[in-house]
Amino acid sequence: MMLHAHWQGHHHSTRPVLVWLHGFLGSAADWQPVQRYFSHWPLLSVDLPGHGGSQAQTVTDFDDLSQRLNATLHFHQVDRYWLIGYSLGGRLALYHACRHAGSGLAGLLVEAGHFGLSNPVERRHRRDHDLSWAARFRQQPLGQVLDLWYQQPVFAELTAVERQRLVARRLNNRGEDLAAMLQATSLSAQPDLLPELREKNFPFRYLCGEWDQKFLQLARQAALPPAVIPAAGHNTHLANPLAFAHQLARVLNHN
Repeated sequence: MMLHAHWQGHHHSTRPVLVWLHGFLGSAADWQPVQRYFSHWPLLSVDLPGHGGSQAQTVTDFDDLSQRLNATLHFHQVDRYWLIGYSLGGRLALYHACRHAGSGLAGLLVEAGHFGLSNPVERRHRRDHDLSWAARFRQQPLGQVLDLWYQQPVFAELTAVERQRLVARRLNNRGEDLAAMLQATSLSAQPDLLPELREKNFPFRYLCGEWDQKFLQLARQAALPPAVIPAAGHNTHLANPLAFAHQLARVLNHN
């Protein structure tokens, strides 16, 4: 089964295709503020299961999700490509790059995506955390759950107005679909991909915002110095799309 995806930019360019993977609660449209700087590249924007045009789809785990990404790339005849992923989309990009990508992968850019947990205790805590949120998405009004979601510490830089704006944008989702996706792709079920990533030789860039202390620390602990986006927290492509585009252009132009 394929994921919903649509083309933008210069479809017939000989450059590698830039494949965009959004975060939890988002959709392919979230990338538009950055994509306008890459209209001369072929762009393929993907909706993940439970979101956007793939809202009716469900997956069992990361392997299932990565196989659907493979099927999507094959259908669209994408032979050479960069993966660009944010948060959940970044975790999918990491998994796909480490487990399922062949010689067609030209490079990988991850924005605030977790490499995976190696500690069993941390895995159990994260499983309980995600199960609790999944129950909320299933049982409570979506607007109420979204408001609580965006009050988590990782979104601390958001003002009340910004949080309300995000909640309004995400109300087109369905709680049951979000709960299913959250459980299937819980960080507790994701393998620790850092050892595998270190063995790969494709170009790799890690981005995070200057106010996103959790993911700055994560990148530094992994000895993968991040490209830091100024005036941004967890979602840098939303907060500072020009700076994000600049970092992406730098890595594309050097590879």
